[in-house]
Order: sequence, then C-alpha cells, then structure tokens
Amino acid sequence: MLKRICLSLFSFYHFLMICPAQQKTIDQKVDSVMQLMTLEEKIGQMNQYNGDWDATGPITKDGEKQNQIKKGYVGAMLNVSGAGHTRALQEIAMQSRMKIPLLFGQDVIHGYRTIFPIPLAEAASWDMEAIQKSARIGALEAAAAGIHWTFAPMVDIARDPRWGRVMEGAGEDPFLGSLIAAARVKGFQGKGLGNTDAVMACAKHFAGYGAAVGGRDYNSVDMSLWQLHEIYLPPFKAAAAAGAATFMNAFNDLNGIPAAGNKYLQTDILKGRWDFKGFIVSDWGGVGEMINHGYAKNSEEAARLAVNAGCDMDMESRSYINHLANLVKAGKVGMQVIDESVSRILRKKFEMGLFDDPFRFSDTNREKEQWDNQANLVAAKEMAKKSIVLLKNDHLPGQSTPVLPIDRSVKKIALIGPLVKAKSENLGFWSFDWPDDENRIVSLWEGVQKKLGKGATMLYAQGCDITDTSRLGFAAAVATAMLADIVIVSVGERRDMTGEAKSRSDLHLPGVQEKLIQALQATGKPLVVMISAGRPLIFNWTAEHVPAILYTWWLGTKAGDAMADVLFGDYNPSGKLPMSFPLAEGQLPVYYNHFNTGRQAKDDNDRMYRSAYTDLSIYPAFPFGFGLSYTHFSYSDIQLSRSSIRPVDSLRASVTVTNNGKFDGKETVQLYIHDLFASVVRPVKELKGFKQVALKAGEKIRVEFMITAADLRFYNDQLQYIYEPGAFEVFIGTNSRDVLKTAFQLVE
Repeated sequence: MLKRICLSLFSFYHFLMICPAQQKTIDQKVDSVMQLMTLEEKIGQMNQYNGDWDATGPITKDGEKQNQIKKGYVGAMLNVSGAGHTRALQEIAMQSRMKIPLLFGQDVIHGYRTIFPIPLAEAASWDMEAIQKSARIGALEAAAAGIHWTFAPMVDIARDPRWGRVMEGAGEDPFLGSLIAAARVKGFQGKGLGNTDAVMACAKHFAGYGAAVGGRDYNSVDMSLWQLHEIYLPPFKAAAAAGAATFMNAFNDLNGIPAAGNKYLQTDILKGRWDFKGFIVSDWGGVGEMINHGYAKNSEEAARLAVNAGCDMDMESRSYINHLANLVKAGKVGMQVIDESVSRILRKKFEMGLFDDPFRFSDTNREKEQWDNQANLVAAKEMAKKSIVLLKNDHLPGQSTPVLPIDRSVKKIALIGPLVKAKSENLGFWSFDWPDDENRIVSLWEGVQKKLGKGATMLYAQGCDITDTSRLGFAAAVATAMLADIVIVSVGERRDMTGEAKSRSDLHLPGVQEKLIQALQATGKPLVVMISAGRPLIFNWTAEHVPAILYTWWLGTKAGDAMADVLFGDYNPSGKLPMSFPLAEGQLPVYYNHFNTGRQAKDDNDRMYRSAYTDLSIYPAFPFGFGLSYTHFSYSDIQLSRSSIRPVDSLRASVTVTNNGKFDGKETVQLYIHDLFASVVRPVKELKGFKQVALKAGEKIRVEFMITAADLRFYNDQLQYIYEPGAFEVFIGTNSRDVLKTAFQLVE
C-alpha cells in the first residue's frame, strides 16, 4: 500500500511538471490532487489557525500547530506576515506528505505598512478610482510581505453608528456601497490572482451584520427577506460579480439561523443563484459559537451544521479538524460535501500559483521595495485629503470671507486639543503598528508646521485628554487662544473607541471636549474645529455655534499633511458623507432612504399625530451625501430628454452646475429617484447615480445622467427583481436633502 501511494504521488508531481499549464486546467489539477488525499488531509485544508508566534522572531511557540502543518492538517494561517516568517512556515508545510502550500491571511483593512484612511472615510471621497488605488497599494505591500489573502472588504450596510464596525464599511447606501465593494475587490486582486502583487479579497460579513439589534456588535439580526435582498445583499452581490475570491460569514444569526450554519445564505444564494466559485470562511470561532447561539448543542453538531450549510473553512474554532472525519464516517456529512469545499480551497491555491512555487510571495527583495515606498505615501496623502468633509464654513461678523481656508499671512496660530500632536490615534482601528510609527505618522502639529512661514508663531495647549472629565486644562487653553489670530481645535475619539466590539450607546464627543470648544468659542477668536473619529458623532452645540468644522475621521499615516493642505487651501475639500449624522441617539437608526408612512410629518412644524418625535427634529444633523466646499456650486433646473419612457428606452436627465466662487473645486453631483406608487412601498429617495466634476472658479458644466428601466428595478414581495410602469420623481443635487426635482413616467 505504501509503495502504491508513493508511486501515485511521484506520478502526480511528475505529471504537473511535464504538462504545460494551458494543457491541464485548474479543475483537472485539483481533481488530481484530491484523488491522492486522505480524508484527514482534506479536512486539514478546511482548517485555519491563528499564527500566535512572534511576527518578527523565530518560530518557537506552539509546536502542536507546527506538527499539524507538517501532517497536512492545516490549510491556512492568519496573522502571519513578513516574507521571512511566511517562508519558514511554508517550509514546514512542504514537509507534509502532499506538500500542499498554506494560505496566509491577514486583516489588511486600510493599508499594511502605509495606512490609508479608514474605509468609512474613504467612502466619503465618493471616488472609486482612489478607493481602488488604496486597496491596490494595500495589496502590493501585503503581498510583498508574504500575505496571500486579506479579510476585506467589509461591505456591510450600516445605518446605526452605535455599531462600532461602521468604520470598516461604506456607510448606509446600497448603491454607493456596491460600487465601493467592487472597487476594493478589484484593487486587492489587481490584474488577477496569480500575479504576485495580488491578494485574494474576502467580502464580509455575510450577511446582515450591520443591522445588529441596538447597534450592539455580534447581536442578532431580525429582518424580512425583502429588506435583506433590497438593502443588505447588493454590495455582496457586487463583490461577487467583481470576482471576490472568498466570502466570510457573519457572527450574527439572521432571523434565528446563525450565519455560519445558514444554508439559505451560503448555498442557496451565494453558491447557487450567484454562482460563486470561491470559498467561504467562517469569522473567528464562528462555527463553534453556534453553540452559544443555542443552535448547536456541541462542536460536533456545529461542524455538521456549518459544513452542510456551505461553510468551507473553519477559522479557529477547531470544530472541523476535531469532528468532520467522524461525521463523514457516521454518514452525517457526505463525502461529496467535503470534496466540494476542499476543491474550492485548492482551486484558489492553484490560481494563486502556490503549487508552482509555494514561496513566490515570500520575497524579501520585493518586501524591501514596498517598505516605505514613497509613491504609496503620496497616494495615502491624496486619499486622506479626498476623505475630509467640510461640514460648516461661515463668515465671522464683519468679515467678508469665511473662516477657511486660513490665510498664510497669519502670524499666530493656536492649536488646541487632545489630538493636535497625536500620532497613532490617526491610524484608527484595524491598522498595523510598527516600531518606527512615531517617526512615520504625521501629526496635525507637524502638518501645520510645514505650511507656516518662519515669521509665524505656533502656540499649543492640550486643554484636556480625549476622555477627561476634568476642566483643569481649560484656563491654559483659553490663555493660549487669546494670544492667537486663529484657533484650531482638534478633538475626537481614541483609535480604540470605534471598531470591532466597540459599540457605544453615547455618541457625543467623549469627555469634556465639547466643553473645551465652548470655552474657546467664548474667546471670540476665529475657531476651526476638526473632529477625528471612526463613526458619526453628535456635537450639536459645536455645529450650531462654531463657524468652521472639518470632519477628519482617522486619516492614516499622512493625516497631518492632508489636514494642513485642507486648512490652508492647498486642497479644496470635496468629501461627502456616506452616512447620515444623527442629532441624538434617540433617532437611531437614521438614514435617508426611508419609507413614507400613512402619517408622514412634512417638517418639524407638522408633528401632531404624525410619525415624529415630540422632542426631536425629524431631520438628521447632517444628511447623507452632505459636504461643503470652499467655493459655491449652483444648479440649474433639471432638464429631461422626454417626459415618459418605455422599458426599452433611456431618459437623459441633466443639469448645469456652475462654480460661483473664487476657488477651483470638485463637486459630487447626485441623482436620486423616487417610485411614487408601487406594489411594495418604495423609499422616499434612492441614490441611482453620481458624477464628480472639477470646475475652475467661474466655470460651468453640463452634467448628464442616463436613466433606464434597470435603474427602476426593485424586489417585490415575492423577491422578484422587477420594474413596474408608473410615475417617478427625479432629484439631482449636492446631497440627499438639497435637491432639485422633476418627474417622468415609465409606460408599457
């Protein structure tokens, strides 16, 4: 028997070497490998472990995992990076009987060595090319460090900023979210798997995770299948269509069925209707956590439920490696189920070229080329500038110009607040920390310092820390402000306050930061407030009283340089909010594309027996799509090429946009549609298109959108994706609230 196995292995590897790639398909190669694998080796490919060794040191810990790798009982590792480190572990895998290479996965969420803005901030750019480039650079750097697979993009729709993971996604809108999902997949995977600068993308978390009840992470999700298909699945479908190599399960249960064991999601929709050819991995421990949900009584049952539902790889719960073999032998899991999952995993390893060269990503020379690559840093700064949103920019009494941009002739400028000199806080959640970060990350202080001439004086006071309850530092801050010509206040969150497991019930600026702003505003000095955070926060007093506000999110390695460029007008801010900002937590969830009701309030003066709060506005603090510029854009009335269309026709909707200000600028022109009467209730507005146009001061441009019946489709109560003849409103404007309106008909 042993001699026959050895001869078979020899024949297999000899066959791979002598057969050109074009003469043997990947599916044939996968079949050839699987014919020689034992059941235990197959299950090993479905098993993923965390690399709990020192990322930069020798592999000396957890010898049991190393022994399992050597036996071929591990298919993938996560949290293993560095060309030398991945090579060392891959060498252990090459000692296994079948010599099947490992996959190395990593959470490359918004950069690897070069940290870009958090994904929600990038979404505020509405710039698909820039977002794709950000993911592309993350892939370049990660792939050079031996990483094959990123657990990104997160494409969960999020309407509730209490949920900390909003920072990882693209916000509240399925149309914008779908475009960003596709852009990030294309960025990560580049010209295609098999290129050594491409990493496998992983669309997560499938599905509905962003709708966790109460905005509480890991919580249940209870929604209609209609809402699932209409709102939450489109970005996942876009990611699959863009070629995402893998999908990841969500932690939540969906309507009572945990995602890891949800056959409807994994098999019926993803692998069935969408014909997804990649593989599905659980989130960390997600298979085993079905016991905690009360869905599986033990890890053996969890393994059975998950694998039969379509989950191909078990991340860190050890349910598969411990129980699948016995389940197959007992007839509770079919061998064809195992073979289907393993073939999907092996196919990706072949596509990545790892069978040809298991070490092709572990290249120390390429790693050095991408380490502190200057072109990458330039791109990070550009992305950071595009992510900043100008929320307010008023004139001061007696002044002819707004507060921003700051005149370079300013003599004394005070920078006050807990984030002025912050370094690592600029990285935000889900970012890598490197030993030399203190020298690499640009603070706001350093960014402004580079802008000011030698004749200018910079003054500093902290005022308070991020979560301080004491006002002891206020007096020094006010005294510093009184010496300055203009005051910049930098406030916000710590980088660990928004992210996974960081749900918050209180979304106001932490601590006494807004009290500090109030004290500084009372000085009468021109005041600019900059808010660095991972989610929409509540700062109503500031929004009402402070003349200039910039929402700067967490902008990454080059944060300070980007903020300084915007402050001094070297870059005219163009960001638009990808989420509505609430006035109070009591509004949540708040989003623009809601339904009308039978008693819809027309405005805040129309509340009696209406769908409204008696003590709170019906409007958010800042609407979806909102963002100002240093210039002013005006819109002409909407022109339609016809008043009605048939399903085979197209309709042109156009406006003329004019830059009426003194600065060149970029505007994101947004198109929304409302289906007035349908077989199911339709949202009051739905984003259906947008275009970014750059206009010089005084310039005007005609912006056109083509509308077809495809833009009018929706899921009916039978989950059929249809359009219906009827009346439609068209809105075009600068955000979801400030729009022009006209109408047309779709006829048979």
